[in-house]
Amino acid sequence: MRTGVIIVAAGSGERLGAGVPKALVPVAGWPLVAWSVRAVQAATGVSAIVIACPPGLEAQMAAALGSGPPVQAIVPGGSSRQRSVANGIAALPGDVEAILVHDAARPLITPDLVDRLTAGLASSDAVIAAAPVADTLKRAGTDGRVQATLERSGIWGAQTPQVFRAGVLRAVFAEADEDELDAATDCAGMAERRGIGVALLDPGTPNFKVTTPADLRLAEVLLGAVHIA
Repeated sequence: MRTGVIIVAAGSGERLGAGVPKALVPVAGWPLVAWSVRAVQAATGVSAIVIACPPGLEAQMAAALGSGPPVQAIVPGGSSRQRSVANGIAALPGDVEAILVHDAARPLITPDLVDRLTAGLASSDAVIAAAPVADTLKRAGTDGRVQATLERSGIWGAQTPQVFRAGVLRAVFAEADEDELDAATDCAGMAERRGIGVALLDPGTPNFKVTTPADLRLAEVLLGAVHIA
C-alpha cells in the first residue's frame, strides 16, 4: 500500500520545560521528531511524510531534520490536535492508499510496528497501536477520593501510530464539525463514532509518550542504545 504519514509535532512541550517545542527537544543525538521521521521512512510502502509543526516554526523544523529522510511538506499545526491532523491530510498526495497518523512525542516507533499496522488494513478499515491496561483503575470523586474501582478487563490504552484506509480517514474528517475537531483526542475515536471498525495491535515493545522530564530521560536511555549515527 502507498502510505502517507502525518507526524503531529505541534505541541508546545511546556511540561518538559525545555524552552523549545517538544518535537525539537534533542534526545539521544537527534531532535525528538527525527526519530519518528526516520522510523516511518524505513517502513515498507511509505511514499509521503507530512509534519504538522507549531505555526511559524516550519523553517526551524526543516533545519532540525537536516539531511535526514525527505519530507513531503511541513505544515502549520492547528489550534487542536485534530485540526493539525486535518492540515496534514490536506497536504498529502491524493493517490495514497493508507494514511498513518503518529505523534512525534512517541519516539520509540519502529519500522516493524508501521509494517504490522499497515498489514492489518487487509482485514480492517483502521488499525491502531494500543496496549491492554495493566493498572487497577479508579474513578475519583470531586473531593479527590476514590469513588469507584473500575473493571479493567478488555480495557486498552490507545497509542499511535493509527493507520486508516485513506478514503475512510478523509471521509471522517470531511464529516467532522468544528466541535469535534476541537474535542476529539484521536482519529480512532472519530472513526468509531461513524461505525467504522478499529482493530487493536499491541506493539509488544515500549511506545510511551514523552510528556515529562522523567519520560525524556527514559527515552534518552532506550533510544541511545539503538542510535546509529
